[in-house]
Amino acid sequence: MTPEEVRGRRVRLMFQDEARFGRMVRMRRCWSPAPHRPSVSNGYEREFVYVYGAVSPIEGDMDWMISQKMNAEQMTLFLSQVSAAHPEDFIVMVLDGASSHKAKDLRRPDNIRFLALPPYAPELNPQEHLWDELREKEFPNRVFNDLATVIRQLQQGLPRLSADRERLRSLTAWPWIVSLILTAN
Repeated sequence: MTPEEVRGRRVRLMFQDEARFGRMVRMRRCWSPAPHRPSVSNGYEREFVYVYGAVSPIEGDMDWMISQKMNAEQMTLFLSQVSAAHPEDFIVMVLDGASSHKAKDLRRPDNIRFLALPPYAPELNPQEHLWDELREKEFPNRVFNDLATVIRQLQQGLPRLSADRERLRSLTAWPWIVSLILTAN
C-alpha cells in the first residue's frame, strides 16, 4: 500500500494476542454459604486449543478465531479475517514478539501494518485483559470432559464478549490509547 492509498483512510488501532484454553482447571475464588466449603474438581489433562484475538479499544470491537495450532499459517488466516472485516480501514496492529509474528512465510494484508510491543511487556496489551475476562466469566472452576466441550464454551463465550462493546471499551480503552490522534495524512 502506497502513502497515497493510505492518505484519507480511517486508522484503526488494534491490539493482537493469542491465548491457550484447555482442560486444565484454573482455580478461582467462589462463594459458598457458611459453614460449607466449596468443592471444585481438578483436571490435569494437557489438551489445548488456541484463540487469536484483536481488539479495537476505541471502537469497542474484537475479532477472534479459534485454532488448533499457533503458527504463521494460522496467523496469516487470522490477519486475512481481520482485514476482510475492516476493508476500508488502515489497521495499525500492535503485537508481541511471538515467532509466528515474525515468520518468513507470514503474509500480511495490504491494509495492515505491524507495531511491535517491547519484549516482555504484556501489561501494555489490552487484549491480555480480555483473555482474563473470558477465563473469569466463561471458565471458572470448570473441568471439561473433552476438548470439544472447551471449544463449544469458547464458541459461546467469545461472541458474548465481542458483542458487548461497552464492556470491551471499559476493559481496553485505557487513557493513553484513547488520547491518540489517529489520522492518515
